[in-house]
Order: sequence, then structure tokens, then C-alpha cells
Amino acid sequence: MNVGFISLGCSKNLVDTEMLIGKFKNNKYKIVNDSGEADIIVVNTCGFIKSAKEEAIDTILEMAQYKNNRCKYLIVMGCLVQRYKEEIQKAIPEIDLCLSIDEYDNIWEKIDELVNIEKDKTNKCLELDYMERVVTTGNKMAYLKIAEGCDNKCTYCAIPYIRGPYISRNKEDILKEAKKLAKEGIKELIVIAQDTTKYGLDIYGKSYLPELLEDICKIEEVEWVRFLYAYPESITDELIKVVKKNDKICNYFDIPIQHISDSILKKMNRKSSGKNIKELIYKIRKEIPDVIIRTSLIVGFPGETEVDFEELYNFVNTTKFDRLGTFMYSKEDNTPAEKLKNHIHPMTKKSRYNKIMKLQKEISINNQKEKVGNIYTVLLEGKSFDNKYYIGRTYMDVPDMDGVIYIKRNFSKKEMTKKDLTGVFINVKIIEYNEYDLIAEQI
Repeated sequence: MNVGFISLGCSKNLVDTEMLIGKFKNNKYKIVNDSGEADIIVVNTCGFIKSAKEEAIDTILEMAQYKNNRCKYLIVMGCLVQRYKEEIQKAIPEIDLCLSIDEYDNIWEKIDELVNIEKDKTNKCLELDYMERVVTTGNKMAYLKIAEGCDNKCTYCAIPYIRGPYISRNKEDILKEAKKLAKEGIKELIVIAQDTTKYGLDIYGKSYLPELLEDICKIEEVEWVRFLYAYPESITDELIKVVKKNDKICNYFDIPIQHISDSILKKMNRKSSGKNIKELIYKIRKEIPDVIIRTSLIVGFPGETEVDFEELYNFVNTTKFDRLGTFMYSKEDNTPAEKLKNHIHPMTKKSRYNKIMKLQKEISINNQKEKVGNIYTVLLEGKSFDNKYYIGRTYMDVPDMDGVIYIKRNFSKKEMTKKDLTGVFINVKIIEYNEYDLIAEQI
């Protein structure tokens, strides 16, 4: 039987999907990319915000249409199921199996009961296994999930209610997986968790992220290491020092601050103040001059006044983040923020979102312009459709979040078609730019 997968939402969700792909593959199933060729379709859902939930429902309904043809079983799993399992089962009868996150410990048993899979009887392990996962992000980059859940309990966020409390993976298990990925040819490992800076607090009594990063850097085959979702209050001098001194760790900090107004930060139950955030950014840039700092913001949070928004706008204007994403506040069921007073009108939220993004566009263009003439090391990941360029990323670029580098080549079209340099590091010089991407030539 053929199995097709659709993974929605964040990279942490993608790792769960990759582990289940590995489970099917190890049990002699063929993995297909075309849902029309699948006997089993698995949709791993996101339930983080309203738009993600809508996308998940639309995707499930679209996949349900395939049951009129070849598909025999439609399986839905993930965050949306964790929150709304009964409602989904009632609303979409085409679904054959709903798997909530707290059922992952015996996920294969559930699937076996549905499909009567002739699995290997010597395989005692029913739960999702990191060592079985099949990387779907290309053959040179992979995510490395170091923890599950979250204890931060920001008032707008449903993750603690979906994924549960923060649970760190054992360091030895993480390094075992990292070494396996490296042996398979992975050049870049991206360390992820809901909050990477909290790693180890529950099992080691302290944040163990700096030590973990140093251990990953000792894996010879790995050439780039980066970490995402570093909460500002837990970024220590030790962590900054480790990034600064290790050549393998990309000089890149992803710091989701969400706001700068102390009034809003308090309502969000964030642990940092506006002053602390500003001091942290200044410190990182002082210690690592070529650092790239990405952040994410929420506009239109309940009670956000014009004064609060202007403070945020002015902060973005003066700080000039290298990378910035903005979300309009989304009311999530059973979160503390849902019960707050003074919810913002949707049109006001949209207006504030547009103002921030227009400002960031100007900042981004100016940042890009300053890179012209600079030389960077690029990890090649493929070629453009017209075969005129190789496409790659620098240390400044996270896959699917940031831009890419288009590298002009002197090869003929025939050579471009034949020659595969995927996974090769080359040095390039920036010669042109646009809002988010750069154009370069090989040195």
C-alpha cells in the first residue's frame, strides 16, 4: 500500500511527521508525494491560531475527496486533533482515525487496528522514534527537536494546553540522532523546541543549551548549527559566548519578543520587560557584530492602545531587525487572553499589521542594499527553474522563513542540468538585491 503525508504548521510538527514516515517505511510501505496515488493519507494538523486551524480543516476536506477514488484510509493527527478531536470526528465522517498527541506513545498500535498492518513482530517499539524518522527537508538540512511542550504559559498561546508541559529530551539521545543525521549527509542541523533556551531545566536543573550546542559542534560532518525560538529572558551571557566562539554555530538569534510595551508584555504574561529586551539586543550586537536577529511580534493584543502600538512601531524603526514577522492577535479557545477586556477591532489590527510590515519592508530593503559587495559562504540547495542560477542560503537565512541567494553560474544550460552541487559550500559576492533575496556571483 502507498502512503501520502501532508504536514502543516511548524518545524516541530514536521519532525513528528518525519518520524511517522519512518515508521511506515520500516514496515514496508511505499511513501508517495501524490495524494491521488495514496491508499492511506495522513494529515498532521496545526491548531495554533485561527488561520492555521482553517487551513487544517480545508486540507482535511480536500483530502477527504480522494476517498471517492483510491484512498481507503484518511488519518488525521496533531495539534488540531488534540484540541478538537470529538468535534472533528463528528464534523468530518470521512476521517477513519483521529490521533491526538497524547496517543503518540502507541500510535502504531492504533494504525495497526485500523489498517491491519502486517508489521514486524520483533518491533517492540510502538511510539514515534527519532531514530526512524525520514528527513523531508532535503538531503543536507534537518531539524533537531530537543524538547516537547512548553511551561511559559503566555496568555495568548494554546501550546501548553495542546503539547503539555516542557519535557527535555535526554542529551545522549539528541546527540545519537544528530550523529545519525550527520552520517546520512546532513550538513546543517537546526535545533528547535517551543523554547530552546529552557532546554535541560527539567532534567539537569539548569539551561543546558550552551553545552548541547558545543557537543553538536563536535560532530565532524556537521558544518552549520543554528537554534530557533530563544526566549529573551533566558538568553544568557554563556549562550552568547558559545555562539561567538564556535565557528560552526551560525551568528543568528531568533528571539520572539512579541511586543515592547511593558503594559502589553505583562498582559501577555511575558517574563521580559521592554528595557531588558533592548539591553539584550544591544549586548548581542555588541558581542557579535555580524549577527542576524529575527523576531516575531503580535499586534492588536487585547488592550493595546495607540500609545502601546506607537511604542512598538518606534522600537522597530530604531532597532532595525534583520528579520521580522508580525501576527495579528488571534483569539484562541480557553486561553487567558480570550477572557481579557478591550479586544481590538479586526480593521484596527489589520491597519497596525500593515504599518509594521510596510516599515519592515523599508528596513529590509536598506539592509539588503548594504550587503552588495560583501562576500559570504553559501550552502547550495538547488537550481532555479530556468537553470540560470544555483539557489543557496547563507548563515543569515533560515529555510522557509528568510530569503535565499541566487548565484549566477558560467555553465552552459547542458552543464547546469547535469552538474549537481547540492550540499556544497561555496563563496560568493553579492551583486544585486531585492526586498528579501540576494543575487550573487561565485568567487
